[in-house]
Amino acid sequence: MTTGRDDREPAPSPEILARLATTLSHSELLAGGPHDVLPLTGGLTNFNFKVTTAERAVVVRLSSSDGDLLAIDREAEHQNSLRAADSGAAPAVVDYLPEDQALVVAWIEGRTLTADDLHDEAMLQRVAAVCRTLHAGLRFVGDFDMVAVQRRYLDLVRERGYRMPQDYLDHLPQVDRIAAALAVRAGPTVPCNNDLLAANFIDDGDRLWVIDYEYGGNNDHSFELGNIWQESELTLDELEVLVDAYVGSHRRHEVARAHLFGVLARYGWTLWAAIQAEVSPIDFDFWGWGMAKYELARAELAGPAFDDLLAEATRPD
Repeated sequence: MTTGRDDREPAPSPEILARLATTLSHSELLAGGPHDVLPLTGGLTNFNFKVTTAERAVVVRLSSSDGDLLAIDREAEHQNSLRAADSGAAPAVVDYLPEDQALVVAWIEGRTLTADDLHDEAMLQRVAAVCRTLHAGLRFVGDFDMVAVQRRYLDLVRERGYRMPQDYLDHLPQVDRIAAALAVRAGPTVPCNNDLLAANFIDDGDRLWVIDYEYGGNNDHSFELGNIWQESELTLDELEVLVDAYVGSHRRHEVARAHLFGVLARYGWTLWAAIQAEVSPIDFDFWGWGMAKYELARAELAGPAFDDLLAEATRPD
């Protein structure tokens, strides 16, 4: 998961810079230099650098955490990045160095979106279009199911005694009801990014690109849309614009399904943050980030409109 990309220069540790130097020396395409290296901010499960040589500009991504704990498969990430690039939605993969836990992708000259950008109907239509492009591509390696991921995270948190919200378990029955409702009108899965916060979209002025496939996997398209809604804290009216643009017409159950997936995502990513708060070497308030998501999820899981939302997701339009 990442929080963005810009041209500010944080100060990477000497250990991370040494890792980068080793990675560059191992890459046939990048070895020999000279290299212009610019640290990129925002990665929460990786360290990112823009590396420019005489021939090319690339992004080098170094893994920063135990991917197994967070349900990240680095080989699958590589393969899915290749397939996403083939779809036309993602930058080209330039190199992959598994021994260095490094992935190298082409640099896209453009602007990283922010959540504010998505509070715009025209931008939501562009987002829907690039999602359709990605989802029409070759199927990804592996599947992504937030219900299963959340349960895996929960087992890990409980097994290791990590901190989680005091009343987190109280809402498991509602999550089971969400899963049952979503199963009623489930369609075929498609290749999804599954982590589409605004900063994983790059606008080159002509089109949008989708980056970062750590959580890539085949999934319900409604999860992708609902996760976009919750990551950027869009309004429900804006969620409707996004879903309608993706589907091509207004279908109430599609909007409700995306809404439920967004609630489920907030509930699941809360535990992602709880794990990161214990294990990540990155200086970031993971606990505060996760609790913000949890409070939003809890408000809906315990809210008066929850039953109506379940019904809306299952009834015919």
